[in-house]
Amino acid sequence: MQPSTTTQPIGVMLVDDHQTMLWGLSKLIDGEQPRMKVVATANCCEDALERTGHVVPDVIVLDLDLGGRCALDILPALLSNDVSRALVLTGERRQQTLDLAVLRGARGVLSKDASAEQVLDAIERVHKGELCIDAQAMGRVFSELTSPKKPVKADPEAARLASLTQKERQIICAVVQGSGAANKTLASRLFVTEHTFRNHLTSIYQKLDVANRLELYIYAVKHQLDAAAH
Repeated sequence: MQPSTTTQPIGVMLVDDHQTMLWGLSKLIDGEQPRMKVVATANCCEDALERTGHVVPDVIVLDLDLGGRCALDILPALLSNDVSRALVLTGERRQQTLDLAVLRGARGVLSKDASAEQVLDAIERVHKGELCIDAQAMGRVFSELTSPKKPVKADPEAARLASLTQKERQIICAVVQGSGAANKTLASRLFVTEHTFRNHLTSIYQKLDVANRLELYIYAVKHQLDAAAH
């Protein structure tokens, strides 16, 4: 095998809303210099979009749940420069969401349970243009792309429910179980600040098209979201 003639390190941008995760990944990747290095970090969707406006990373390592907002919404924009490739590194378990990440352009999907070696290997493979996706997921995505599209009636409720992140489902569960408890009380139970809790609620209201906690409570009970959060 011929040695690589490339002298430029793989430029990696890390997008995660957990500072500890960002710090650990930064140490891991920068420890691999000159093979790869961190060129930018971001902890929310807005930061990620802004960074890619100034830096063109080779690989974007992306968490899907960014402060209660789903990064799937911004994935096509992050990849619009035709250079960057995305590796999703997430705690998300729902196949539908992970498959959607691939359909929107991600070249790889890894669980946050992955080892350091697996993360580094995936970054390198994605940079080379390979797909780092398990065979079952690839089969589902391939079927989705190649199957003839049948005219079906749109199901707005299913789309709304699918857009909820795991954190948002936990918030909804807390609202239902807490009933009339104050936001501050519910926030403390979830170990988040009241400000963060309110931000999550705003996002949930928009996604589910409800106006307040009472409407959210009714919607959640109707669609059994209090059970789905467990």
